[in-house]
Amino acid sequence: MIQEFKDFINKGNVIDLAVAVVLGAAFAPVIGAIVDSLLMPIIGYILGKPNFDEVGVFLDGQASLGIVITAIVQFLLVALALFFVIKAYNRMKGPDPEEVEAETARTEEATLLAEIRDQLAVRPMN
Repeated sequence: MIQEFKDFINKGNVIDLAVAVVLGAAFAPVIGAIVDSLLMPIIGYILGKPNFDEVGVFLDGQASLGIVITAIVQFLLVALALFFVIKAYNRMKGPDPEEVEAETARTEEATLLAEIRDQLAVRPMN
């Protein structure tokens, strides 16, 4: 059982997952700062209010649809900010060598198939 546990811990997937969780936890404040200090103030400037907390208040202020709307908007803004950060990272990183190789293989295959098609087109039918 100890050996199985060692094998489990030493698998690349577990290590990769641990690194992803730690980096994600460290990256969360960055995305939170972008949303809270940049994007939400822009929305507040456009709409005249910093958030939607006062929208749809009922039951003598005990319930508010606006708080839910604010949370949804913040979630969407976090997703948008993360999308742009990952997009910039991928652009900076460049294309994946495996993807380039696969695309080259598909292009070579398409060229070969086109040549075969062209040779069959000029060949007389019996």
